[in-house]
Amino acid sequence: MKFGVMILEGPYQHQASDSAYNFVESALKKGHEIAGIFLYTDGVENATSFMTPPQDDRHISKRWAELIQKNGIDTIVCIAAGKRRGITEANIIKGARISGLGQLTELGINADRLITFGD
Repeated sequence: MKFGVMILEGPYQHQASDSAYNFVESALKKGHEIAGIFLYTDGVENATSFMTPPQDDRHISKRWAELIQKNGIDTIVCIAAGKRRGITEANIIKGARISGLGQLTELGINADRLITFGD
């Protein structure tokens, strides 16, 4: 099955990012395809390269960057949501790109299922 993933919550104030990460990792291990990941509203904060969590905490953006680069997953940061939160091409993780809501529509068309994490 080909899954699209949309994340609507930031990395540390909600479990949506961790749940999405675990879902993507598990789906890939089971042989499923991830058609893409779309970061929207507060979910764009998962892609900031400015994240510097304490040493004893998980580094969510680094973890996402490694997963998407290793597996070649198209990861889109919504341009409007990113601009509202100070996220630009200059400060997003490697492997992600900035684009518009049209990419979310395309992801929904290309995936068998679009799974949303967060409210």
